Amino acid sequence: MSQLLVRLLGPVEVEADGRLLPVSGVRRKAALAALALGSGEIVSTSDLVDAVWGQATPATAVRTLSAHVSYLRHMLAGSASIIARPPGYILDLGIAGADGADGADGTDVRLAERLLRRGTRLADPADGVADLQTALDLWRGRPLADLAGHAGPVWLDQQTRNLDVLYSQVRLALFEARLAAGEHARIVPGLEEMAAEHPLDEHLCALLMLALYRSGRPDDAIAIYHRLRETLGIEVGIEPGQRLQVLETAIVERAPVLDRPAGAMLEAGAMLEAGAVLGAGAVPEPTGRNVPVLFELPRSEPAFGRRTAELASLDAVLRDVVQANATGPDGVAVIVISGIAGIGKTALAVHWARQVAGQFPDGQLYVDLRGFDADDRARDPGEVLWDFLRALGIPAARLPLGAAERAALYRSVLVGKRVLAVLDNARDADQVRPLLPSSPGCLVIVTSRSALTSLIAVEGARPVSLELLTEADARDLLARRLGEERLAAEPDAADDIIAGCAGLPLSLTIVAARLAAKPGSPLATVASELREAAGTLDAFDDDDLAVGLRALFSWSYRAVSTDAARMFRLLGLNPGPDLTLPAAASLAAISLDRARAVLAELTRAHLLTEHRPGRYVSHDLLRAYAGELARDCDSDQARHAATHRLVDHYLHAAHAAVIATQPHNQPIGLGAAQPGIAVTAPTTSQDGLQWFADECANALAAVQLAARAGLDVATWQLAWTLSDFLLRQGRWSDQERVWQAGLDAARRAGDQAAEAFALHGLGSGYHRSGRDDLAYPLFLQALEAFERIGGYLQRQANIHSALGDLAGRDDRPADMLTHCLRARQLYEHAADANAQVGVLNNIGYSYALLGDYRQALDFCERAVAGARDLGERNWESYAAGSLGYIHHQLGDYPQAADWYERAAVLCREVGERYYEANSLECLGDVQRDAGDLVTARRTWGRALIILEEISHPAINRIRARLGQPDN
Repeated sequence: MSQLLVRLLGPVEVEADGRLLPVSGVRRKAALAALALGSGEIVSTSDLVDAVWGQATPATAVRTLSAHVSYLRHMLAGSASIIARPPGYILDLGIAGADGADGADGTDVRLAERLLRRGTRLADPADGVADLQTALDLWRGRPLADLAGHAGPVWLDQQTRNLDVLYSQVRLALFEARLAAGEHARIVPGLEEMAAEHPLDEHLCALLMLALYRSGRPDDAIAIYHRLRETLGIEVGIEPGQRLQVLETAIVERAPVLDRPAGAMLEAGAMLEAGAVLGAGAVPEPTGRNVPVLFELPRSEPAFGRRTAELASLDAVLRDVVQANATGPDGVAVIVISGIAGIGKTALAVHWARQVAGQFPDGQLYVDLRGFDADDRARDPGEVLWDFLRALGIPAARLPLGAAERAALYRSVLVGKRVLAVLDNARDADQVRPLLPSSPGCLVIVTSRSALTSLIAVEGARPVSLELLTEADARDLLARRLGEERLAAEPDAADDIIAGCAGLPLSLTIVAARLAAKPGSPLATVASELREAAGTLDAFDDDDLAVGLRALFSWSYRAVSTDAARMFRLLGLNPGPDLTLPAAASLAAISLDRARAVLAELTRAHLLTEHRPGRYVSHDLLRAYAGELARDCDSDQARHAATHRLVDHYLHAAHAAVIATQPHNQPIGLGAAQPGIAVTAPTTSQDGLQWFADECANALAAVQLAARAGLDVATWQLAWTLSDFLLRQGRWSDQERVWQAGLDAARRAGDQAAEAFALHGLGSGYHRSGRDDLAYPLFLQALEAFERIGGYLQRQANIHSALGDLAGRDDRPADMLTHCLRARQLYEHAADANAQVGVLNNIGYSYALLGDYRQALDFCERAVAGARDLGERNWESYAAGSLGYIHHQLGDYPQAADWYERAAVLCREVGERYYEANSLECLGDVQRDAGDLVTARRTWGRALIILEEISHPAINRIRARLGQPDN
């Protein structure tokens, strides 16, 4: 295996034996980066999908990811391997030693980590400087620089944060090494720059103070201390730590020991606690003896609802904690407060935590885990641990890189302490577990929309479930905000507001805030608005809650411009998971520039979210509300016209993508696009494939939307545009669903040609998925229909080619040849020279099955040459597979293997999942017959992965080769 280095500290690159290997496509680079950062561990498929797409995951994500992995396997062949291992993949970079002792670090990140470890352990500071400078030079700019705006934003943000941490550690360690080596004056400018970036970092301040002192600038060193002291007082309200105070005293007194040459590298926090000097020895491991007292709790809600019963439950848990602490239990107490969004979980947790904070004298920690943010930017536990440990006084240079190591350090720091932690808005138990202390005196309050049952079952957490406020508690909340007198002055209106808000604290809080901002505004005005907003949100169970939310949404809706309000309503008609700028412009029949401005306005009003650049999504509740508004405010004609425009947008864009990916395919006759349609048409094959990957879910939804709206022509034409992509990706159920909708639409319209197209499309799906018994009669019906109508010679030829393939599978090579020759004749009559090239391979393969290898080679080699001249990689891949078969039958194993490899690569490039697997299966057969069973089994395994992902019946054939039982 050659020497390979995946470079991540800058643009993503691969270097093998000193030369760069090209990695095409940013999503492939994202997959490679995620695997490489996995450091030889399994990276789950879901984590890879998050890395490559983030929240904007297409329906084809798993299949497309598999294609990306296959590409990377081929690209890295001979240098590294990607191994499928449930639940994901491992990138094997051939690293022999855990510490990279053999030099095979595999990634520049691992190399930097190794150099950092070694550079901080060497006895001679000069050697340490050399290693650490080498590590710092590995950064070629912003880590993962070329993935910005393309990879999953949450994953990318997390990884760049981690790599920025590593950069800071290397940079800080280099300053320490240079200080120990006597380069005092030379490092002052760099330390000053870094201290400006991190103005509250006490360890960095200590290094700068010592460097200034040893450079003959003691007054400047003391000024640095006083500046930090002032900043800490203003920003945090605390004094500098004891070690920094001791250093300042030593500098004021010009303690001779500060001038002692450093015999070893100065490490983080090497201030002797009892000696009043800064030493040069190793750093004692942090024990938490000097943990600062923290007060991180947010302020309590001034008008917190009473929640009498829930507060009593929390008090009871606290009494148990105090009693348990006296008896010395092994675990930490955990409370889980759960309930729906807006129910007041955070308000309850913070209110009660501030009440009992005095019983936790070592401090309180708080974090919003953002588990249910619309942008899916949930906090990573490792990042939170970084923040907690820094708050607890641990210098940045001492913080471990790994989340597990940070969790262990966090637990160690809190040993023997009584700390209260509030973990707000948790997504799941896995997000919480690393943040749990182990000290019995600590208490953790977790809030979540989920019940977190596993945390209750495994960690013994105490559940507190929040329900809607009672009428009395709701009135109390309003009274605290507005005053009892104001409620008493309009008792009926107050009752109506409480009823309209349905006991949801969020609704009550918003209403109260609005009324409090206008002391003279009558309660009856808001009560009337709540009544007027009443209607149905049929998708939700609680009608009263729907009323309150409708009123809240209406305030935001009424605050936007007329164009934005219309766009918001029309968005309720969109059936897909999201939509792009051109789709939105088409929906509203406005220009792209105007649509961009309107979408930005809706985003600012929180009625819409741009979850990735140029792609917009709205919450289900908001979408339901928008749909209601569209039905109420827009005529049936206006809604139908908008629906037709949206369908037309996807139809014309998908048709352009088909032509880009299959330039020699016979297009269907689309009518002109309606006025107001915006289509950014793909022009290259790669752009076309990417369009389908990004938009397939929306286009599939558009098929069903067209069918419901009675747009019969658009329904079957959309099915046609999607068919090729769905077949390539092995999405058999989607293929069947769209063509069944197309067949129904064609029959409703009485369009015999459209019905023939649909029959052919349905049959193609059955054919490609191995259900030939279902495909055969549909092909015959479609052929008969086209022959009866007359014309459509290319379509008839296509069906003859498919019938020939079925005959070949059924061991009827003579019938196969007959169908293929008829197809060629029809293409000649239609004057379709390009298609004549494509059918050459089918004829050649028929001759091969008949044993006439001379004729077979002639036709298939002409097919390859013609396909290359046309740039038709699909046809070239099929012909390459046929040549592999012919050479295999002739006993020329090296030639056969080369052709099958070529076929697999081409299929992978164009996204032909089944034929890629078929090529690999046949390649494995060649390798077996050539006597290399080990390689053959590996190749069959690659084929099996693809077939399992597309649920093809050929799975059992491969399992038989591998000796695996059928499922």
